[in-house]
Amino acid sequence: MLELVVRRARLPGAGPGPVDIGIEAGRIVAVATRIDADCPELHARDRLVLPGLVDTHLHLDKSRTADRCVQVEGTLAEAIRETARIKAAFTEQDVYERARETLEACVLQGTTRIRTHVEVDPAVGTRGLDAVRRLAADLAWAVDVQVCVFAQEGLTNCPGTDALLVDALERGAPVVGGAPYADVDPPGQLDRVFELARRFDVDVDLHLDLAETTDAMQLADVCKRTVAQGWEGRVTVGHVTQLSLLPPDEYDALCDLVAGSGVAMTVLPATDLFLMGRAVRAAKPRGVVPLAPLLARGAACSVATNNVLNAFTPYGDGSLIRMANLYANVTHAGSRTELDQCLGLVTANAARVMRTPDYGIAPGAPADLVCLDAADGADAVARIAPARWGLKRGRLTFTRELPVLHQPGALA
Repeated sequence: MLELVVRRARLPGAGPGPVDIGIEAGRIVAVATRIDADCPELHARDRLVLPGLVDTHLHLDKSRTADRCVQVEGTLAEAIRETARIKAAFTEQDVYERARETLEACVLQGTTRIRTHVEVDPAVGTRGLDAVRRLAADLAWAVDVQVCVFAQEGLTNCPGTDALLVDALERGAPVVGGAPYADVDPPGQLDRVFELARRFDVDVDLHLDLAETTDAMQLADVCKRTVAQGWEGRVTVGHVTQLSLLPPDEYDALCDLVAGSGVAMTVLPATDLFLMGRAVRAAKPRGVVPLAPLLARGAACSVATNNVLNAFTPYGDGSLIRMANLYANVTHAGSRTELDQCLGLVTANAARVMRTPDYGIAPGAPADLVCLDAADGADAVARIAPARWGLKRGRLTFTRELPVLHQPGALA
C-alpha cells in the first residue's frame, strides 16, 4: 500500500503534463499521469519536482568563520593563512555548531546529497572530521553527507598530516583529496594521494590549478595518473581556474584529455570569482571554467558551493539554484537549453560526479525530492526559484511558504 502520493509534479526534461509520484518504504514505486490511492498526499501544484539537489564540493568544517578572519588582500594565500591562524582554536563543538547551521541551510534550499571536504593537519587534528561525522549522523534523516578528507596547507611539507589522513581513511572516509598548489612538492603530494586512494580503495577529489596564470598546471598529470592507476570515473578536480585562461586549441586538447580519462570536473563560481584577478585592474580574469565543451564530450561535471561565509568566500546561503544562476551569468548561458544544462550541473550531472547510481525520479529510486516554485528547469535557474518543500526517503524534511503581496485595502 502506498504511503504517500505527490500530486501534479512537473519533472525535468519530461513532457508538458504533470504526473503523480507514488512512494512506499522510502522509495518511489510509481510515476504516472494519475495514481489512485487512499493515502496521504503532498501537492506540487504543477511546480517543478527534482530528485534532490547535489552539492559535490562544500567545506562544512570552516564555514561561518569570516568574522574571525582579517581580510585585506582577498587572495587565496591570505585565505589559507587566516584560516590556518584561526583553526588551531577550533573545538569539535565549535565546528559542529557552525557546520550544522550551514548544513541545515543547505537542506532548506533543497539539497539532499553533499560531498564535504574536511581538513586534517597538526593544527586542527581530527576535530573537524569528528564534528562533521557526528553531524552527518545527526542529520542523516534529511541529507546524505559524504566526507572527503584532505590536506589544505600541504602534505609533503607538513609533518604529521600524512598520519592524520591515514587515520581518517582507516576510520572509513570514502574520498581522499589534496591541494597540490599549496604544497612545496605538488607532484609528490599527487603521488601520495593516489597511493592512498589505491591502498584504501577510495575515490579522489582534488583542489587543482587554482591560480591566475597558466604556469605549472597539474591537470594533464592528474588525467594521466588516473588512467595509469585504473581510477577512471573515480577522480574529481575542483576549481581548475587556470584552464579558463588557456587559448582555445590548448583548452580543447585538455578537454579531450579530461573526458578521455574519466576525470570529473567541479566549478566553484562564487569562490573563484571572489579570489581571482585581485591584482588585475582591467579585464579581470573570471576564473570560471565553461563546462559546455566537457559536457559535449561526455565528461561528468558539476557546479558546487565550496565555501560559505569564510575567508575564501564571505557569502552564501546554501542555495545551489543560486550557484547555478551565478554560473549561468558568468558563462553567458541564456537559452533555455543552456539554462537546463546549468540545472543539470547541480542535479543529474552532479550525481554522476558522486557516482550515485540510484539518482532520479523513477520506480526503485529513493524518494528524495524537492519542489521548486518553477515551471521547468530553465525557469528555475533564471529566476533562482525558491524551494517549497523537500522529502528524504519519503519523509517531509522542510516546507517554505511563498511571500504574499497585500494590495491596499486587502485583509491581512
